[in-house]
Amino acid sequence: MTAPVFTTLGCRLNAYESEAMRELSAGIDNLVVVNTCAVTAEAVRKAKQEIRRLRRENPAATLVVTGCAAQTEPQTFAAMPEVSRVIGNTEKMQPATWDALKVPDLIGTTERVQVDDIMSVTETAGHLIDGFGRHRAYVQVQNGCDHRCTFCIIPYGRGNSRSVPAGVVVEQIKRLVDKGFQEVVLTGVDLTSWGADLPAAPRLGDLVMRILRLVPDLARLRISSIDSIEADPMLMQAIATEPRLMPHLHLSLQHGDDLILKRMKRRHLRDDAIRFCQEARALRPGIVFGADIIAGFPTETEAHFDQSLKLVEECGLTFLHVFPYSARKGTPAARMPAVPGPAIRERAARLRGAGDAALARHLAAEVGTTHRILTERPRMGRTEAFTEVRFATDQPEGRIVTARITGHDALQLLA
Repeated sequence: MTAPVFTTLGCRLNAYESEAMRELSAGIDNLVVVNTCAVTAEAVRKAKQEIRRLRRENPAATLVVTGCAAQTEPQTFAAMPEVSRVIGNTEKMQPATWDALKVPDLIGTTERVQVDDIMSVTETAGHLIDGFGRHRAYVQVQNGCDHRCTFCIIPYGRGNSRSVPAGVVVEQIKRLVDKGFQEVVLTGVDLTSWGADLPAAPRLGDLVMRILRLVPDLARLRISSIDSIEADPMLMQAIATEPRLMPHLHLSLQHGDDLILKRMKRRHLRDDAIRFCQEARALRPGIVFGADIIAGFPTETEAHFDQSLKLVEECGLTFLHVFPYSARKGTPAARMPAVPGPAIRERAARLRGAGDAALARHLAAEVGTTHRILTERPRMGRTEAFTEVRFATDQPEGRIVTARITGHDALQLLA
């Protein structure tokens, strides 16, 4: 029997769900699963390319396509002769979906396309995994999104926002700590919306404080991408007072110009982003910010783009995720006047250059400091601010070690 082959494209939540599917599909022989991303047209293109490659390498396999692109474009993948099954984002987390593939006689009797209306889903996936990641565990606490940014297809792939109850999250983190994990990362599609659908509508800050209070042996808690305009007072208090909450935030900023932000249907303006970073840095000196920024959004002029470039310095951003705008069919932005492709690529390159310069400044400022570093491999780890460190000698894996930073190589710190 051969173990299932999984290819995961896209976000950490997809990676988490691939691990859950790996458990659910255990025992299925000759299975290949492609867990797709729909965030850009390029992501869909890569998924198709990967499907064709995997079919060439596994001609007799049952090839399942799932994930956000399968949810939003099921017929696109159903039309590919390489594909055996197309499974939606809800169905992929249901044991019955995989149980049907474990019985050869049932494979021919199940629907080739199993994709239901994601907007009708009111619960998060029930299948939790204890241990995705070798030394840093990722815990899904939220799924879906209630917002409708004009460029984004993800709500149609993930559905409306749903939260995992705090008690369930705490119990899972306790199990992870008992298994030896030093760090836990809270993940979701729209993390700062956590709790809105739960009784009494708690906020993300309430969840963070509850975890830190009820799991005292957890060494490090990290939160993934947040929408800064939705950061609640309790979350800001946690940033200020809880040393076990890591001083690194990845912000969903998307742009630096107010007019473009309005056309994106974002909920913040430029000054809101700058003010949040200033406030967080005042509460927690040394906090490090990453950010998502889109280059070449429809109607973007050079002057609009310049505001995004300036935002890197004005917010003090360190880790940039730059997305050249990619039109997604069915979104309002796809009907807006487009920026020419060469201009999009040139602006994205300039934005990446600004990000490289910001990272270089951060690395240079860390030389001579001492950090507590979670080791991921014998010679690699990350600081509390998520900066990658390369060690000169082997270190014990999965431990938090104290080391002095001796230099950097433009990509990593050296210790």
